[in-house]
Amino acid sequence: MTDVLRRGRASLAFGFFAQGATFALLVTRIPAIQDRYGISDALLPVFLAAVPILAGVGSVTTEQLVKRIRPSRLLRWSQPLVLLALLGAGAGGRIAELAVALGAFGLAVGALDASMNMLGVSLQRSYGRSIMLSFHAAYSLGGILGASLAWVGAHWHLALWVSYLPVVAVLLPATLVGSRWYVDGEPASVGQERGQGQGGGVVFRLLLPLCLVMTFAYIGDSTVSNWSAKYLKDVLGSSEQLATVPYNVYMVTTLLGRAIGDFGVRRFGAVAVVRLGTLVAAGGFAVVASASGAWVGMLGFTLLGLGLCVLVPQTFAAAGRLFPGASDAAVARLNIFNYVGFLVGSPLVGALGDAWSYRGAMLVPMVLVLVTLVYARSFAAQPDRYGGGHERPRTADVGRGSNGL
Repeated sequence: MTDVLRRGRASLAFGFFAQGATFALLVTRIPAIQDRYGISDALLPVFLAAVPILAGVGSVTTEQLVKRIRPSRLLRWSQPLVLLALLGAGAGGRIAELAVALGAFGLAVGALDASMNMLGVSLQRSYGRSIMLSFHAAYSLGGILGASLAWVGAHWHLALWVSYLPVVAVLLPATLVGSRWYVDGEPASVGQERGQGQGGGVVFRLLLPLCLVMTFAYIGDSTVSNWSAKYLKDVLGSSEQLATVPYNVYMVTTLLGRAIGDFGVRRFGAVAVVRLGTLVAAGGFAVVASASGAWVGMLGFTLLGLGLCVLVPQTFAAAGRLFPGASDAAVARLNIFNYVGFLVGSPLVGALGDAWSYRGAMLVPMVLVLVTLVYARSFAAQPDRYGGGHERPRTADVGRGSNGL
């Protein structure tokens, strides 16, 4: 394996890490943001929904931009914008200022997520074995850091901008420096695998099962991200400080699952890993819904992390295998359903919680995640099987480095 590939993998992993920390700092302080700007419970879902809508616009735009601009360049400049938008969300004093900050965050994060996963898919193809989970493990590690810093901020009653400024000051220059070593991979030969349209385009009918799985996974993930703190505080009676912990627990278990996930895919295949993850995640939602106290709720979020952690990385990887000649377009379109999941999940759980009960609302993402079992065969490797005894030889073509852009 060349040094170019190794540096590209390490720099991209750091990009995932930085985004995990940034996103965690935003979502774990939602109660504090709500208090700072005086947002009512009825209006909060509107703000939560605006971010994924704009992120979807950013992802659609990215699909068009990568026809002329390398994904590495889009990632290089979208990540600083996300960090600055986070700082803006913590520093404003009026709802209009929050709306501008969250709008910028949404548009930039759509480009960031799409381009980041494009690079991950192309690097996995260059490596010739499953490595996608390792990038998302770095994201989980960043999420742990971000959630821990959010806990510190809540514990010491720090202003939001005080919590956010040191993180932005460190991560912004670090990501810019690390972006020098991003690697843009070359697409595989058109028509190499099933699913290719005329000229190597994406056939949406074949991508649809993966889009549904992505949606269900992010409905589950958004439930944890946007409602775990409120659920623990309002339903299970925890303190505000303890309410920041479930997301941290969730990220710890996603880190553990993703750290070993690539080995599981190589040994047992993606289908078995996805099926197991689906069943564990459904069990986690059941525990959360029936929890008698905060610590039992923590157990449920632990199971959720272990189960949901494999679904999203494997969905991106499956899209890359299905459309090797058009993987960037496939990833960009699939990434939209990341935000569809957030768009549906956050308001759905909130509306059901207000109209019925938050315990009952937790059963809805449980049922939707279980539907993933119907589509598990979509994760089956085609001619290139990432598994024991079935790996492709590692390719020497590492694509174009992003230096000299």
